[in-house]
Amino acid sequence: MATPGSDAGALWGGRFEGGPADAVAALSRSIHFDWRLAKYDIAGTKAHISALQSAGYLNTVELQKLEKSLDELLKRIEQGSFVAKPTDEDVHSALERGLIEIAGTELGGKVRAGRSRNDQIATLIRTYLLDESKVIEANLVSYIAVLVERAEEHIAIVMPGRTHFQHAQPVLLSHHLLAHAWPIVRDLERLAQWRVRARFSPYGAGALAGNTLGLDPSLVAEKLGLSAPMPNSLDSTSSRDVVAEFGFICTMIGINLSRFAEEIIVWATAEFGYIKLDDAYSTGSSIMPQKKNPDVAELARGKAGRMIGDLAGLLATLKGLPLAYNRDLQEDKEPVFDMVDTLSLLLPAFSGMVQTMTFNLDRIESLASAGFSLATDVAEWLVKQHVPFRDAHEITGKLVTFCEQNKLELHEVSDSDLAKISKHLSPEVREVLSVAGSIKSRSGAGGTALPRVLEQITALKKITHN
Repeated sequence: MATPGSDAGALWGGRFEGGPADAVAALSRSIHFDWRLAKYDIAGTKAHISALQSAGYLNTVELQKLEKSLDELLKRIEQGSFVAKPTDEDVHSALERGLIEIAGTELGGKVRAGRSRNDQIATLIRTYLLDESKVIEANLVSYIAVLVERAEEHIAIVMPGRTHFQHAQPVLLSHHLLAHAWPIVRDLERLAQWRVRARFSPYGAGALAGNTLGLDPSLVAEKLGLSAPMPNSLDSTSSRDVVAEFGFICTMIGINLSRFAEEIIVWATAEFGYIKLDDAYSTGSSIMPQKKNPDVAELARGKAGRMIGDLAGLLATLKGLPLAYNRDLQEDKEPVFDMVDTLSLLLPAFSGMVQTMTFNLDRIESLASAGFSLATDVAEWLVKQHVPFRDAHEITGKLVTFCEQNKLELHEVSDSDLAKISKHLSPEVREVLSVAGSIKSRSGAGGTALPRVLEQITALKKITHN
């Protein structure tokens, strides 16, 4: 049988005659990961003591002494002279211990009135993620700027566009690069919309039912830079949809990077030869001296899978929890902490890789018309000649079959052979049998024609310069 340990310093030990078993104490401890919330806990405490003073539970002198004590505690944390102990259960108990060391037991002991670890942690995770969302946002904006810069650099270069990873239609390289920018723009929009929902404060909900001390939760929310208290105390302490939503956004960012990473990995192969990665963003092999590996892209692909796992684990934790707070919610933080850390490492490295990779322009352009990528232009030309699209599709298919059988490209078919395939294939069809003509014709909304690409660049620059 385990020997009960001590509950010294625990915030909940009042009704217990002995402490938890060592194994239980070890299982319950979260200080090893929630210590990063220390400055947010102190900010929450400063807001809370203002509410205590406003409600008459602290006088002005006590408030000022506590504020100075909290400032000193934060300073000691930043200097490293105050650290969490292995015996501290969580960030809240560690910081109460630190505050009492500075302010004294009597004054420091007043701070806990009117709040619970339940409404504390529900607030701290929000304020922490709100700050981290701005860091992620700045990295995303920088990445978009890199994509725009590379698009401008190669504004008129033509490449093969693909569906099912097969040659489909020619597109501008700039258009392709910008296609990877727009999902990131939507990620930015998601972050902005998420912040609106995240700026509600659970402080004042207490453990689950609110507080009886007449504390003003609006005052706490205002001092924390949050918009308003949450309207339901049960929901305040038990919901973590705001954390899960943040996790989804981070995961979607990782997935969007991973999609481009997959292309970069393929483009860097000898078979494709589209790009050459910069030495600073590649690694070699310990046994094969010729190797230049796309490790940044591969890690982006792998870390996207890791974030999917984090999100799936968090959602599985939340799915069966009854109201209100349950200790399962201790598991909400590590997944998003991991996502924050992952993106903080990944985004600068990925941006650097894209910014420094060199394009093999001759190779890319030489393949733009390969694989009968102008076939759709032929079919649409026939439609303009008032041929029903069903017939135009069939005629173009016969033309492609003829080219395959005779090892010809579309533009190499003679006028007489065109006429044999269909009376509708007059010599004038050659006006669309050029890559330049195909690109120019794609001038509809969102198309790959140069004017449309320039419009995208203008719109994206407004986003990156705000």
